[in-house]
Amino acid sequence: MLEQICQLAREAGDAIMKVYDGEQPVDARQKKDDSPVTAADIAAHNVIKQGLLALDPQTPLLSEEDPPSWEVRQRWDRFWLVDPLDGTKEFLKRNGEFTVNIALIEAGMPVLGVVYVPVTGVMYAAAEGKAWKEENGQRVDINARQAHPPLVVVSRSHSSDQELQDYLAQLGEHQTVSIGSSLKFCLVAEGSAQLYPRFGPTSVWDTAAGHAVAQAAGATVTDWQGQTLMYTPKESFLNPGFRVSLF
Repeated sequence: MLEQICQLAREAGDAIMKVYDGEQPVDARQKKDDSPVTAADIAAHNVIKQGLLALDPQTPLLSEEDPPSWEVRQRWDRFWLVDPLDGTKEFLKRNGEFTVNIALIEAGMPVLGVVYVPVTGVMYAAAEGKAWKEENGQRVDINARQAHPPLVVVSRSHSSDQELQDYLAQLGEHQTVSIGSSLKFCLVAEGSAQLYPRFGPTSVWDTAAGHAVAQAAGATVTDWQGQTLMYTPKESFLNPGFRVSLF
């Protein structure tokens, strides 16, 4: 199934790029929570929704662009968790740092994850405890790796948050880099970075696919009390603060 999900992510990426490249209008607007949504988000959602329905009609879908009510999903044990276009702000800034995120949740844990970068064609994927990256037609296994000083990756949109700055000030010797979307998980997964601390708000669809990749590559994804980040259905879609790390 992983290969089929990867292909579905590519197709969603193609739909996004038609908007990004100007073939179709962006049609940007603000949602009720003040986050942006574009025609690319909706196009990618429709591709993924139709693809998953054909591939796995028995498993329900929770997508950022069409989340079911709490009454519908409160007893779900197995479901697809999707952000059709993670990093819409980066999409609108045209910096290329946005992804397609598709994860399969079982018993609260992401057991399969795909993160696709439409602009570069890079694919990160994980299932059954293994993670890999595909770039320019070449696929390689990836593993999280220690480095000194560690490289800390932070959100491009939240890098100036005071709580994050206070944490970094106490961290000791390190370097930092800012980047958008779930790519932060992937940098830790491939060993390019060693730590991703997050204090600002995220939703479950922002993190699940990247979580699957990072975990399969040997990193941990925990809240600030040390508990593994879980995706068991809850009424709110918001995550607690968390860290992706090797230490």
